[in-house]
Amino acid sequence: MDRAPSAPAASRRGLLIVLSSPSGAGKTTISRMLLEADPAIAMSVSATTRPIRPGEVDGRDYHFVAEGEFQRMVEAGEFAEWAYVFNHRYGTPAAPVRAAIAAGRDILFDIDWQGTQQL
Repeated sequence: MDRAPSAPAASRRGLLIVLSSPSGAGKTTISRMLLEADPAIAMSVSATTRPIRPGEVDGRDYHFVAEGEFQRMVEAGEFAEWAYVFNHRYGTPAAPVRAAIAAGRDILFDIDWQGTQQL
């Protein structure tokens, strides 16, 4: 008995997983736990204009940029979202998010409520 050819499997698009709460509520702790539990999840790394803190690594914790560079990125439409938080600016570069989603990877955001509303 001949079988009809099966339809090609649909490629999976990645999901946006957003953790959003006020500062100090535990987003970073939960993020670390999720990333340890599922290595297939990618962490979104935000850009910020705030100074680097001891122990932080540029490109891992944040992309630390000058105010002028941040403004250039805003004007060029390079952010998926951005906001002022405690006198500094934070934003999610859109290109890595688009790439992760297109590759079928889930991406985790640890962002402020303002950014969540934009996403």
